[in-house]
Amino acid sequence: MDIIKELRKQKGLSQRELAEICNVHQTAVSQWEKGKTSPDSESLLILSKALGVSVGRLIGGEEYEGKVTIPVLGYVRAGIPMEAIEDILDYEEISAETASRGEFFGLKIKGDSMFPLFRESDTVIIRMQPDVESGEIAVVLVNGNDATVKKVIKKDTGIMLVPENPDFEPMFYTNDEIYEKPVTIVGKVTELRRKF
Repeated sequence: MDIIKELRKQKGLSQRELAEICNVHQTAVSQWEKGKTSPDSESLLILSKALGVSVGRLIGGEEYEGKVTIPVLGYVRAGIPMEAIEDILDYEEISAETASRGEFFGLKIKGDSMFPLFRESDTVIIRMQPDVESGEIAVVLVNGNDATVKKVIKKDTGIMLVPENPDFEPMFYTNDEIYEKPVTIVGKVTELRRKF
């Protein structure tokens, strides 16, 4: 990929220095630049940050002005910073204007509890925030385990997590359970991306 060599030289980096940043052997960078191999998705994300361009430019050769690349995750766990998550399935691009409003990530939908609104394998874009308005759709962690995507209905006595699919029962957690389990809101669903 000539683009990597070109951008590396613009940044004044040697192949060895870029390899160290990407945590790969110098041979890997050499192979990328010659087009013999391609960086994996994790290396692409590191490269895009190190070289100051979007992943889109690295893989497509054209600049996606004003775009920011965010990871799409298979699941979300409590206490793991976004930078440390290893289960990155894909990447999505959001506008720089959107990105300026907070920290975002994508999440791949599993199951059909939110059908027909969200289907299995849809990707939703999440803005990380610790609370949402009643009636908004959020990613919620229960017991610190895998996240669930549900409509959050707030009541004086607790919160209800409501699925779209009538085949699934709403889940209600009292104020005590919210604290004890715990039940925590990770962020608000802001967008749906569906691939055909």
